[in-house]
Amino acid sequence: MVVAVVGASNDRRKFGNKAVRAYVGRGFDVYPVNNHEDFIEGLKAYRSVLDIPVGVDRVSLYLPPASALDVMDDIFRKGTSELFLNPGSESKRVIEKAEALGLNPILACSVIDIGESPGQY
Repeated sequence: MVVAVVGASNDRRKFGNKAVRAYVGRGFDVYPVNNHEDFIEGLKAYRSVLDIPVGVDRVSLYLPPASALDVMDDIFRKGTSELFLNPGSESKRVIEKAEALGLNPILACSVIDIGESPGQY
């Protein structure tokens, strides 16, 4: 499964970084997305999900709601089948926009979904 972690970070205390490490640890093909970093946890970072050179099965979103709204159209255009709005990224407007685009937002922690605990990272 190909996973884009949008809002990935080099700060190991942030959940976007913890998600990258959890997915890599579980053997997923991980693409960090951060428009300010070149590499995150040794992986090439992409400025946008649209820059990822392969199809994406899951987007795990770690952005505040205002920023999440800004990337929703790109996530739709990428054609992902799963969109996780992790705690802190969701808002009524984000959910409404995702649904209006035909995305089915999952309001849950994507790290817990793969059987990991963010606290262990």
